[in-house]
Amino acid sequence: MQLLRCLLSLSLFALAARAIHESEVGIVDWHTKLVGVPLTKPVFRDDTVLTATSNNVLAALNATDGSIVWRSIHDAQDAIMAFKVHDDSVYALSGPAGSTLRVYDASTGHLIYEKRLHMDGKIHDPPTLGMGLTLVRARSGDQALVLTNGDTVQCIHSSTGETAWQWRSEDQGSLVIYTHIYPDTHTSTLFVAGFAKSIKSYTLHVTTLDLATGQVIASVNIPASISNALTDFLLLGPSRVGSPSTTGSPSDSNTDTFGPSLVWLSPSSNAPNTPLSLFSAPLPPSLKGKVLTIPNVSYKRIQDVDLAGNGLFMAFRDNGTAEVLGYESSGSPVRVLWDFGDVTPSASTSGSHFVGARNGDDKVFIGKVAWSNAHNQAIHQTFEVNLHEGRGQVTGFAFPFETNEHGTIRHVAFLPSSLVSSPTSETSHKLLLVTSTGSLQLWDRNVLQWVREESLATVQTATVVELPPSREVVGGGVGIGGKSESFWSKIARQIGDTKNLPHYIIHFVTRFVTGSYASPSSPISLASSTPSTSTAPHFIPNRSPATSKTLVRDPFSFRQLLIASTAHGKLFALDTSTGAIVWSRILGLGWARQVGGRIVPVRAFVAHQAEDGNPEGREGIALVTQRVADNTLVDTVIFHFDPLTGEDIRTVTSADGEADDSRINVRGADGRWVSVLEGVDAIAGPLVDVFLLPDGKDTIGMLDEFLQVQLYPDTPVTRASLTTLAPQFYLALRAGTQVLGHQLGLNDELSLFHVAFPTWGVSLSEDEEVVAIIKSAHKGHGVASIGTVKGDRSTLYKYLNPHLSVVISAPSRASSPSSGTCGLYSVDTVKGTVLYHVSLPVVDGKCDIQAVLDENWLVYSYYDDGTEIGSAKGYRVVSVELYEGNGPDEKISSSDITSYSGKTTEFSVYEQAFSVPHEVTAIATTTTKFGVSTKDIIISSRKNAIHTIPRRLLNPRRPNRKPTSEEAEEMLVQYDPVLPDDGRLVLSHYYEVADVRQIITAPSLLESTSLVLAVGTDLFLTRIATSGTFDVLSENFNKAQLVLTVVGLAVAIAVTKPMVRRKKLRERWYQ
Repeated sequence: MQLLRCLLSLSLFALAARAIHESEVGIVDWHTKLVGVPLTKPVFRDDTVLTATSNNVLAALNATDGSIVWRSIHDAQDAIMAFKVHDDSVYALSGPAGSTLRVYDASTGHLIYEKRLHMDGKIHDPPTLGMGLTLVRARSGDQALVLTNGDTVQCIHSSTGETAWQWRSEDQGSLVIYTHIYPDTHTSTLFVAGFAKSIKSYTLHVTTLDLATGQVIASVNIPASISNALTDFLLLGPSRVGSPSTTGSPSDSNTDTFGPSLVWLSPSSNAPNTPLSLFSAPLPPSLKGKVLTIPNVSYKRIQDVDLAGNGLFMAFRDNGTAEVLGYESSGSPVRVLWDFGDVTPSASTSGSHFVGARNGDDKVFIGKVAWSNAHNQAIHQTFEVNLHEGRGQVTGFAFPFETNEHGTIRHVAFLPSSLVSSPTSETSHKLLLVTSTGSLQLWDRNVLQWVREESLATVQTATVVELPPSREVVGGGVGIGGKSESFWSKIARQIGDTKNLPHYIIHFVTRFVTGSYASPSSPISLASSTPSTSTAPHFIPNRSPATSKTLVRDPFSFRQLLIASTAHGKLFALDTSTGAIVWSRILGLGWARQVGGRIVPVRAFVAHQAEDGNPEGREGIALVTQRVADNTLVDTVIFHFDPLTGEDIRTVTSADGEADDSRINVRGADGRWVSVLEGVDAIAGPLVDVFLLPDGKDTIGMLDEFLQVQLYPDTPVTRASLTTLAPQFYLALRAGTQVLGHQLGLNDELSLFHVAFPTWGVSLSEDEEVVAIIKSAHKGHGVASIGTVKGDRSTLYKYLNPHLSVVISAPSRASSPSSGTCGLYSVDTVKGTVLYHVSLPVVDGKCDIQAVLDENWLVYSYYDDGTEIGSAKGYRVVSVELYEGNGPDEKISSSDITSYSGKTTEFSVYEQAFSVPHEVTAIATTTTKFGVSTKDIIISSRKNAIHTIPRRLLNPRRPNRKPTSEEAEEMLVQYDPVLPDDGRLVLSHYYEVADVRQIITAPSLLESTSLVLAVGTDLFLTRIATSGTFDVLSENFNKAQLVLTVVGLAVAIAVTKPMVRRKKLRERWYQ
């Protein structure tokens, strides 16, 4: 067997010709490394920015240029809950209820150690509830104090990861959830505060522990009446030196010394509609104190600005005034230090964001950021706090934040200058903004330093669009985008093109003589970009200099447009040759703008918009989305735009060339869009299914919650097309434990719309539910080969049923993880016949099945838990091929016969399973223009790599013995259950392509070459030639030698021709 694997590995040398050589890295591929959109406010540390993102990534960014210094990618079941920066380390809690503690080197991201804190975790809402993490300096070294599960505190030595002590709440059945911890090194006491549910509100509970041993000192209930336990109370440390973020060591416990203060909002009386008052309770270790309040003042809410350890927080009065309040020590009440004035959102000013920070000089600042509609800029104010003197000073500046391009501000991180500031000096404050569209921006006062479009890590739909050819007219008097060109315009353009004739002739001669033709691995020549200056911001991904005039196809159509919509309501067009952003636009909320909401992309289609004089219409992209408003209303919206420019295709243009509705398409001075892209309300409700009608008019059909078919565009022509196609149109929909087949019908008496009615049903077992229905990846192109010729010259004809779909099931929510099963079904959607079925094992209560169906080939992956006799644990890839009849040379014309024919069940199944070393996260087949090239499988693995598996290796007809001469003629090799982990088949080579969720393949103009796009936390694109580049000359082909040979032969012929003529003449004279 070992010898067999060696021979198989040697046979892959022929396949390795398709691999990317080192010289081609960055030329035929690109990789955009992302981290995701931050969940909370990022943290500055020296010249880096640390953040935890929605993609479950803990990352450090370079504050100078925005590049990634390091990142740690966590598994989906190990969600990051909290992190803390301390000296040169980053401490992170992850997993259910903070079950795992990891410590990283802050500069390199290297994992120092990992510690499991507990095995099980309580489920809280939100998941971060009941967790806390802080660091303290002790005589024996730094210690990490960790609160997890809402009831457990552990003291861990920072250097070794060993547990010094652990405390757990004695009454595990109590309703107390601890949420805040504060270590006071002056009294050697750890204060643990939380809340408990009472009849109508929440009460507070505080426990003090000995910082050295973890022994309980005191425990007390505080009868507060809190309505929101998540936001209405804080635990403040005193402002004196010796807070958790300063140096110091524990001293002898002193129960008469006050430590932190508990602050909360509660009604001052039990009377209904009583305003909220601010209460505070300075806490000594013995927890014997009194409750203080600010008389005659009512507040609406309080906010921690990450300065609770320094005794500072924000409080907002009922009249909209924002105040900075501070707590010192010695049992004093909190007091007002600064008044920011009215911060209530209005027509002139948006809501304000407050953030606290400390600079290198250990000074404390509070920053305020708000958008001003009056100035069309963002305004930043900085309050420098001097708590001991009870005063401070305020400075501010404005910066040109582009809210129309990047949305609203969600989070703000603030790095104040270390210089001594004065009211007249301009300090170098840095601001890091996280916007509603997922953009990260670093501003140095009013100068933009860099921008990261992190919403690209949440791509929901991706579509590849071909670019027009380089000539402005592609034929028939139709220009780019389908716009008509008059006869005289065509003549004028051709006359103008004559100026390029000398350059074309010189270029042609040079190219012919030197052989400098474009090749598949040649870099694509793009429009020259504007030289960057030192003040220009750095964009990640880069901004493309291309315009609608320069955005043209290269000779092989490797340069296309990737239209990507993200989960943060932003639309991007990326250049597939470089990965640069060509344009971007925000998807408008329409009426939901008044109440708030979000856009959820569902599917994108290539669609045309009819124009006068051009019945074919203007090519565009129709993006079908769900609009989820904050008031719980859901409806369906379609965005129809030009993929080359992002322009709303529905805009009506006047005779002078200007749009009649300037609100729809507005560009800034730099050519970028400064207006949102508004959609069309298609369904006043949720979407059940969406499909494209096969009418040749790109008509989109949508099923609403009543199974009525809504059309886009809805015209008499499209309605007539639907009426014609309805009897032959079939749908398969999910229905819990069933798959229901539907047809379309129209009953004028009941509805004005076609309605989908059930025609068949496939019932699964009670513990299974349908999770996905996968349609064939075959995109309607002609099949290059309808069969496979065997070595004995007989033919296996492919089973090409056009109505075949794959159904994947998983354990139902009601079933237990041990009793549930996973299933994969191949179903004929016309009559519901199950043509192929397999039951797969459940792992940890879930099914990680990836599948793709193309023509007659089904490939799926799963994890085998090894419970069956003779099987071993591991990841499997199964290859299944369907052929007509019961053997060779039997043909039933499966692509043409009706599904109601009994012959549709006359087919043969060949299948074989293979072991792979890593979990498969996404799978797809390669795509070429005519389907002539061999189809290979492209997979992404859990080790963050993109692999290709040649079809030859996945051929299910590989014999279990040495191949015969006839089988060898078919290029069949002996079956090996283990697929080789060959680095030459890794398309991503040394790139780490993180968390790939989808693989998209697209054809080029070369039949041999397919584009491969991986979409996940990162974006990666490359090219692959599965059958070799048979349609272009090799790059090593010596064109100059060929030209010289031809010229030499021509000269030799010219010289010898007269000699031959004279010789023949002499022969005639002497005959």
